[in-house]
Amino acid sequence: MNPRLKQLFDRLETQRAQLQHLVKDLSDVELNKHPAEKWSIAQVISHLIASEQLSVGYLNKKILGIQTAEKSGLKEELKMLLLIVSQRLPFKFKAPRTIVENTPVYGSVDQLISAWDKTRVDLKEVLQKIEDDQINLKIFKHPRAGMLNTQQAIRFFREHIIHHTPQVKNLLKQN
Repeated sequence: MNPRLKQLFDRLETQRAQLQHLVKDLSDVELNKHPAEKWSIAQVISHLIASEQLSVGYLNKKILGIQTAEKSGLKEELKMLLLIVSQRLPFKFKAPRTIVENTPVYGSVDQLISAWDKTRVDLKEVLQKIEDDQINLKIFKHPRAGMLNTQQAIRFFREHIIHHTPQVKNLLKQN
């Protein structure tokens, strides 16, 4: 794997481990508890998993024609900056319909961890297919920011976890 992609992936894995550590001892009831009009902890983490699963599927598809992909540039870095800012602000965003429709229900912490483990194995396999001279090609499609490169995709996954971690922490306080 490209050293830069490996570094980003390793940081992403550290983040996932930290979030999983927060919820690892929850009972099924605590994990699935629904405060008024809010997602449960299981739904928040399921949303993160579904987002990554769909993205990995898209990356796999785009790799097949990676030779025709355009190179990312300043425009994509600006879009990435806006994405980071949007994820760091305490605003709620409506999840894209595709993600909502493809978010499975996991009833236990073990099921969540197992699904996320599989998704990360799949992500790692995709990243290993990308050659050094391809990491700046636009093969990731963010629902709002459009086409970004692979490094930006991993950075978005990190920001997405950062965005939802306070939500999980607040829900834990309510348990």
